[in-house]
Amino acid sequence: MTTNIKPNRLITEKSPYLLQHAHNPVEWFPWGEEAFDKAKRENKPIFLSVGYSTCHWCHVMAHESFEDQTVADMLNKDFISIKVDREERPDVDHIYMAVCLAMTGQGGWPLTVFLTPEKKPFFAGTYFPRSRKYNRAGMVEIVAQIAGKWQEDADRFREVGDQVIQETSSRLLEHRTGGELTEETLHEAFLLFDKMFDSEHGGFGSSPKFPTSHNLSFLLRYYQKTGKERAREIVEKTLDAMYRGGMYDHIGFGFSRYSVDEKWLVPHFEKMLYDNALLIMTYIEAYQVTGKEKYAVVAEQIITYVLRDMTDEGGAFYSAEDADSEGEEGKFYVWTPDEVENVLGIEEGDLYSELYDITESGNFEGHNIPNLIGTTMESFAKRKQIPLDELKQRIEVSRVKLFAHRERRIHPGKDDKILTAWNGLMITALSKAARAMDKPAYAEAAAKAADFLLRELRREDGRLLARYRDGEAAFLGYVDDYAFLVWGLIELYETTFELRYLREAVQLNAEMLRLFGDEEKGGLFFYGSDAEQLLTRPKEIYDGAMPSGNGAAALNMQRLAKLTYDAKLSQAADVQLQAFAGAVASYPPGHALTLAALDFAYGEASEIVIAGDPAKQETQHMLRTVQRQYLPNALLILHPPGAAGEEVRKLIPLVQDKLPLGGQATAYVCQNFTCQAPTQDLEELENLSSKH
Repeated sequence: MTTNIKPNRLITEKSPYLLQHAHNPVEWFPWGEEAFDKAKRENKPIFLSVGYSTCHWCHVMAHESFEDQTVADMLNKDFISIKVDREERPDVDHIYMAVCLAMTGQGGWPLTVFLTPEKKPFFAGTYFPRSRKYNRAGMVEIVAQIAGKWQEDADRFREVGDQVIQETSSRLLEHRTGGELTEETLHEAFLLFDKMFDSEHGGFGSSPKFPTSHNLSFLLRYYQKTGKERAREIVEKTLDAMYRGGMYDHIGFGFSRYSVDEKWLVPHFEKMLYDNALLIMTYIEAYQVTGKEKYAVVAEQIITYVLRDMTDEGGAFYSAEDADSEGEEGKFYVWTPDEVENVLGIEEGDLYSELYDITESGNFEGHNIPNLIGTTMESFAKRKQIPLDELKQRIEVSRVKLFAHRERRIHPGKDDKILTAWNGLMITALSKAARAMDKPAYAEAAAKAADFLLRELRREDGRLLARYRDGEAAFLGYVDDYAFLVWGLIELYETTFELRYLREAVQLNAEMLRLFGDEEKGGLFFYGSDAEQLLTRPKEIYDGAMPSGNGAAALNMQRLAKLTYDAKLSQAADVQLQAFAGAVASYPPGHALTLAALDFAYGEASEIVIAGDPAKQETQHMLRTVQRQYLPNALLILHPPGAAGEEVRKLIPLVQDKLPLGGQATAYVCQNFTCQAPTQDLEELENLSSKH
């Protein structure tokens, strides 16, 4: 890396991504008024570069261009250069990515945009090499050309910027409110998912393949609702294929961000917290639906990875791990047969290599990504005539040795900032896993993370913040921060029955509606009314790699409205679904979490109240009987005796008349304002709740 004697302005930032560029010869500014004031004062265009710390092509562009003195001199002379971490400022990224898509038809990171001093974009793209190659214009040529034309006619660029803003704003604000959402929308979504399904390799479409586990979660809901075996088959085929592929880290656990091929073999090696959180949820749900232990095992392994490698000492979770180590993508994760043999010895090394496709020729640039694509543990055991339990035991011993050996390698970089939204997803995942598998340690981890966020990522006035790192919380929370944290807190309540988490969820949800709500058209803006107002104020409803905040909010509001009997919130929940009806109806598969909210609204959601003393075993047995089941449209409430019960009745009025009969724990199952006869029989409770 080129090192300046004097680092640039990014040296005082907290973002790992910005700090990676603090010693570039480019005179970077962080996004802020200092940069824009200087650009206006000197009448210079702005060079905006957006990325994130674990982005492979961001590293490539940094090395080729931003560490290059020639490129730096050109940028420093004629531009004001601004660096943005998309994970800290998703609002900035969201708008200028929409610009890039509008101008070029494609997007991605690094995102490269040229702006007027007034922040109006006039040229956009993604990765550019230093000089022309890969049939791409180079930075040297682009920077020189734009600098020259700006000197000739800066006003022409401002006119282009106005046109781009008008076009982008209309796209971002297009809600298509004219449609209608009905139960038929759910069926249409299933048919389209079925049509896109890759029956040979699992997943949807061709390469690259993303896990998009929220789509699979919708299909599990749909299977439970309709009994259509095809929906379950799609989920199982995909979950099995993703796990067997190289996208899963078979030695250290956890999933990479996506697969570059249709077979799930070669990953883009970075690991993101949000992917792993969402995948925990889906594997847990698959375990609950099918009863197959293998799905619980995968979920447990992902959690092992997160708690081991991605957890801050305060209990919150880090953001990501890089694809690169020692400047090479995937180097940390790949093997040769000789390396495996050196660690395990000839006999166990050969066995491991044969099972996991580790060969002399290699399956990735002369090296090997361990995978099970061509086999399963069961079929391999049969072929080798080794008892399955013995094989599993031997392979696990080998895995532990290989992991210990791999730990001595130079690790990929870790982005250790703590993001509220992504932590909200992990709290949700851990809460679901704790319930399904009766693992109190997972609930404790979820609670510790929630307590950290509620303590460290809120201002004194209660305003949620988006990022914490190195003792500093910053950036006003976005809609995703509120929606995903509220989701996590609801799930945490249904796991621990600590009422304070539900209270926090209700309070944060109300604040979200106040700060982000659109009283005129409905739905939630991406950034708050109290935040920096950018070129436009978009609403995001489409589920990409992550589900949208609006989709999560729609489901949260449906659940909270039923729990609290809040008529105003119930109306807001309905408005939230109606606000995006046209967009969702036009392409249902792109809106899985909104479809989940729709299913909740139309799906005869039920309330299950367990009235009893939580200190008594009989009450715990009843709670666990319900918790281990897959009940996506059920609300589970504990109504304890005494003062604690009085507090529950204040927040959740529906428990008022539901008391333990004869002093014994009693279950009440209600649906559509009609309750079944109360029961104290566990088998009857299992049968009652399984119908809902």
